[in-house]
Amino acid sequence: MSNRHLARNIALQSLYQWDFLDQATDRIEEFVANNKQEFAPQFDDGGFIMELVDGVLKNQDEIDELITHFAPDWPLETITTIDRNILRLGTYELKFSENVPSKVAINEAIELGKSFGGEASGRFINGVLGAIYKDMIKKGEEKKVDKEPPKKEKKEEKTEETEEVNS
Repeated sequence: MSNRHLARNIALQSLYQWDFLDQATDRIEEFVANNKQEFAPQFDDGGFIMELVDGVLKNQDEIDELITHFAPDWPLETITTIDRNILRLGTYELKFSENVPSKVAINEAIELGKSFGGEASGRFINGVLGAIYKDMIKKGEEKKVDKEPPKKEKKEEKTEETEEVNS
């Protein structure tokens, strides 16, 4: 498992706890520290986990609005807690993180859905994030990293499987 993928796993587990415990924002650092200690005690993520978690929390209102808009048949509170937080994390990386290519953000979220969600989670997450991505392109909101010529992929940004971004 790559370092960034492991960091996303820990960020997701921390966001899940935060959401499950009525969005106890004052405890988020405790959740992250406990999850790092339990799942990767020697892991030095360079602050990436907190960057993800803080990014989701800072942009939560806009992220939740995007999810609601692009999954209109699924009110946010009816989406499973794990899928809701995978979508939040994926939407943050897709829309707000300038350093993560959009397709990497989508593929990583799909992989999290396959690992932690239900049978249809990967397809659901792909559909929502794919629709957000298509809307970004339509509005001319592509990220700088997406406009640059492809670089040799870093091992940390590869996923086990590559998914096509379909609506």
